[in-house]
Amino acid sequence: MTTLVFGHKSPDTDSTGSPLIWEWFLNQSGIEAKAALLGAPNTEAAFVAKHWGFDLPAVIADVDDDQSCVIVDTNNPAELPANINNADVLAIIDHHKLAGGLETKNPINITIRPLACTATIMHQMMGATAKKMPKGIKGLMLSCILSDTLAFRSPTTTEIDKTLAEKLAKELKVDIEAYATEMFDAKSDVSAFSDAELLRMDSKEYGVDGKKFRVSVLETTSPKIVLDRKETLMKAMPDVAKEDGVDEVLLFVVDIINEEATMLIPNDLTKTVAEKSFGATVDGDSVVLPGVMSRKKQIIPALKV
Repeated sequence: MTTLVFGHKSPDTDSTGSPLIWEWFLNQSGIEAKAALLGAPNTEAAFVAKHWGFDLPAVIADVDDDQSCVIVDTNNPAELPANINNADVLAIIDHHKLAGGLETKNPINITIRPLACTATIMHQMMGATAKKMPKGIKGLMLSCILSDTLAFRSPTTTEIDKTLAEKLAKELKVDIEAYATEMFDAKSDVSAFSDAELLRMDSKEYGVDGKKFRVSVLETTSPKIVLDRKETLMKAMPDVAKEDGVDEVLLFVVDIINEEATMLIPNDLTKTVAEKSFGATVDGDSVVLPGVMSRKKQIIPALKV
């Protein structure tokens, strides 16, 4: 049976590139593997795949009973196929905190390391095989690191991530800042997406103090493009929350260049969250949070209601 490799729903660059990287590694190791996606990837991920000569993996809605699979870039059942506990999960490779709730048929290999990017962990796990990586796989790995670290601006960045990215860029003869700008410009083009699609594009479900949130982050070099849609985005939030079974959508528009986030404040609950979580003073329908760039390290751990 072919082993499927996939990341989380609402796939970003790491959850698109890392399955392709690990597909290559498993096939090199004699294990038949195929990358898959749990939804349409964001515009940056689509740009990266095309740039390095890859077709986007097929999108799957669920997994069959006993389907062998490797989970990457998440360990949270809420971000995985509904039938995941009946699949045959062989391994998890991740850089997020342990969420719990997954059940497996057998003991498995779990690798979770405090690095900024799943692809960095994969490079460590490959050992000598990493020297065989073709240009395209190196390009995907570099792209995943630059995306997850926001070109080393994110507080999640480690020296391990940065050193590997610089090594890959040198081998590929890629100027990091110029290429990262291309990636972030691609991510900033959200004109083709509806308000509901934007709210779900890069989001994770998270519960705190009895409330369940969809925590959405839009990283962009052109925050005005998103913030010009503030009114309609806020109108869409209640419907998205109801459809997704959460109490509220929290939207953070991250300005990559100025290294700050703007949080939309459509109601009293989001106002309370902003004030209690970030010590902000809210006097309108949005608030700027200086220095806030990482959902994993700065937003989700801080949430209070």
